[in-house]
Amino acid sequence: MTDQPCTDCETWGVPDVAQRSAARAEAAQLKGRVNPGSGFVGNQYVMDLVQHPPQWSLDTSPWGGLSGAAMFSGRLLTGVVASDRAHSAHGQLNVVPAYVLHHDPAFRAVLAEHGGVSGLEAVEFQHLADPASTAPRGQPRSPAALLEAGRQTVPFHGREALLEQLRAWCALGGFGAWLLHGPGGQGKTRFAHHLAALLAADRWAVLLPRPDASAAELREVRHAAKPLLVVVDYAETRTGQLRTLIEAAAEHPGTTPLKILLLARTDGDWWARAKTATSLTQDYLATAPSQRLPPLEDAPADRPQAYHSAASAFATAIPHVAGTAAHDWRAAAAILQAPRLDQDGYGNALTLHMTALADLLDTVPADPSGQTRGGLRWQGVDEVEDRLLGHEGRYWHQTATTRGLEPGLSLDTLEKALAASHLAGAADREQADQTWRRLPALADQARDRRDAVTGWIGALYPPTEPGRPWGSLQPDRLAERHIGRVLAADPTLADHLLQNADAAQAAQLLTVYTRAAAHPVFNGGLDTHLTDLCVRRHHQLASHVIAIATQTDHPTPLITALEKITTDPAISLKSLKQLQNGLPDSSLRLVDVALRLARHVADRQRALAEADAAACLPDLAVALNQLSIWLGVAGWAEEALAAVQEAVGYYRALAEANPDTYLPDFVTVLNNLSIDLGNVGRVEEGLAVVEEAVGHHRALAEANPDAYLPGLAMSLNSLSIWLGWVGQVEEALAAVQEAVSYYRDLAEAAHGAYAYGPDLATALKNLSIALSKVGSTDESLAAIEEVVCIRRVLAQVNPGAHLSHLAGALNTLSVRLGDVGRVEEGLAAVQEAVGHYRALAEADPGKHLPDLAAALNNLAILMEDVGEGSLAVSEESARIRHSLAECIPGHENGAVLQDPPG
Repeated sequence: MTDQPCTDCETWGVPDVAQRSAARAEAAQLKGRVNPGSGFVGNQYVMDLVQHPPQWSLDTSPWGGLSGAAMFSGRLLTGVVASDRAHSAHGQLNVVPAYVLHHDPAFRAVLAEHGGVSGLEAVEFQHLADPASTAPRGQPRSPAALLEAGRQTVPFHGREALLEQLRAWCALGGFGAWLLHGPGGQGKTRFAHHLAALLAADRWAVLLPRPDASAAELREVRHAAKPLLVVVDYAETRTGQLRTLIEAAAEHPGTTPLKILLLARTDGDWWARAKTATSLTQDYLATAPSQRLPPLEDAPADRPQAYHSAASAFATAIPHVAGTAAHDWRAAAAILQAPRLDQDGYGNALTLHMTALADLLDTVPADPSGQTRGGLRWQGVDEVEDRLLGHEGRYWHQTATTRGLEPGLSLDTLEKALAASHLAGAADREQADQTWRRLPALADQARDRRDAVTGWIGALYPPTEPGRPWGSLQPDRLAERHIGRVLAADPTLADHLLQNADAAQAAQLLTVYTRAAAHPVFNGGLDTHLTDLCVRRHHQLASHVIAIATQTDHPTPLITALEKITTDPAISLKSLKQLQNGLPDSSLRLVDVALRLARHVADRQRALAEADAAACLPDLAVALNQLSIWLGVAGWAEEALAAVQEAVGYYRALAEANPDTYLPDFVTVLNNLSIDLGNVGRVEEGLAVVEEAVGHHRALAEANPDAYLPGLAMSLNSLSIWLGWVGQVEEALAAVQEAVSYYRDLAEAAHGAYAYGPDLATALKNLSIALSKVGSTDESLAAIEEVVCIRRVLAQVNPGAHLSHLAGALNTLSVRLGDVGRVEEGLAAVQEAVGHYRALAEADPGKHLPDLAAALNNLAILMEDVGEGSLAVSEESARIRHSLAECIPGHENGAVLQDPPG
């Protein structure tokens, strides 16, 4: 996968050299190394044996009989031994790579028939892979295991249009990121597995990284030399890993595709924060599509067929669950009557599958008289998890009895322990024991008894990672429902688990508790308990409450907790400021809480400053600036302006008295003031503030260019835009020319297009516009030509972030070329732009169809100028505009040669 040499491998077989007797075959275990470049042209691997080549006097090969032996690298099958390699003195073996075998449809069919994995994994990244994400090995231990996404018990179907979109996105090459979100059970993970199987046929590898993979480990993906899709499940809780993957992508050469598919339950504030967390994420994720996965069975008329197909698939698989083979499941599925499936919840794929499985399980006689559980086939869509938990509970009970835990421990105690294991988790057996010691029902038990509970849960749900004491009940919705039932009966369980819990356990508890509270069956009944828990333990949970409130699709109890904490007069100013510092820079979901908190902090700081201005004025200035930011987010433009004006006054005095300490902050607040002035239409005053900020930035950059020259360049670029707004075109040109000069210096010093290439390209585009306004047509053309060159380099590495910018620059270039009479060249430029926009619109039509329509319009005009027929192009542009005009006003414009927006 990485083309790095010396990958360890081994094989077992019965080669001739190992044979000593005709009566019994003897085995040999051979170790070796693979250099991926060796045999590359012939689609072979060459296994360099680390053992000394055997002495062999016969005319045959000593490795005769080894053909067909599997070659493994770690846990992965990487190929099949074919022959002794010629001219190697028996020191090398030819191996048929796994990707060659997998390319054969017949091989994939046999693999699927025997429960093999459907995709290709990267050998070098196998230590990064989440074991829970791979196809489950072994027989299912309980009926619920049949619902695990990796088993694909019910064959994948549907989603054809989305699959085509994602495959087109992958075909763009280079880097790309895509967020796919939807409620639990909608089919996100199954979709990712199916996409991986389709891509495997084109020699793509797929990596689903471990949630605990370190930054150093994740950065290894930068070495990928083959097409790689990285799938990040529960991405809303793994934004740190996303940042690391973006850093790896920035170091990836871009010669092969590197795509990141993010799966999440929501695309809320967490996604906005993730995209702007760093300059790299802002660059790489700015154009990443965010798409909600719709219900699979949206049409009620289609659901009965899907229900019966699922029941039939489960009937085939259930006999593999221990203790279930005696029942005639196929016959039961054949006569199963579908319930009413017209409720919206049945559009969810997992809900429909769980219903079919529960109905099938209910056909087993409940007692010796032969009476079935058919009466338990509740019609409510929200109760299906409880029905399956009833069947799962029998598995728990039987296993506990077998292991001697019952009747010494009650089933209630064991079910509470099981809920605790999934609610708080444990990194190892010692942490598991600490968890049991916090539970009243287990605290007085002997250590071996507590260890037996750990062993019981590990037997029910074996760990997928070495060292972990247990795995998890899947699918997650079943675990969440069980946890919710236990917490509803005993809300104190969460308090017990949080005593001396580490940060990871606290975050997991709050995340899972919030998901459980979201289940409709609880009708908000867990919300109050969750809110009270967060308020009681705000010192321990506040940072997690903020983070999870921006991630979850059920933030109400967490936001309510924040509101209570914010308005509690007993909370210290220090605690309130810590809470404020933990808030994101901007959040529509938390804006009301953040604004209320900012007001309280500012009021308290004002009172302190009135008593002791010398000591407290800096904190008041900070508080007022924060207040102005949140007032702006909330849409209170005049109030935001008043707050930042007061902050500027204090910072001005502080910077005059101590410029080394306060001048950088003063410049930042001046920029905020200019924005707030612009928001209320006071452009002339805003311009004056920007000019002052540029002056201070210039002084800072002269004293410390490494730290402040980027800020000066940005301020000058901003100044040029303000000057253009007020019609001072000559001054605007001078400002952007200076900005371009600094960005050139910064890009050259950084020795890479990515450090300041995007900023330089943006400034050059503004320079082109400014030059055009003063009539410098040739210079304007030269500037946009340079933009195209920069964007072309950037788009080769990261098309997801820069291909649209390249297309826009080409479209602008076509206009500038037309202005100077170079129509043929302009036609070639806009034709390339149209080609890029077509590819982009195929992957994300909502975002790029307007740009395609504009480019087609320019193409039609230039075709007319060179005497080519443009009717078909004009009609296509008109069709797109007409379809857009039905939902987006403003796309009915006529044929005027246009610069692209932005």
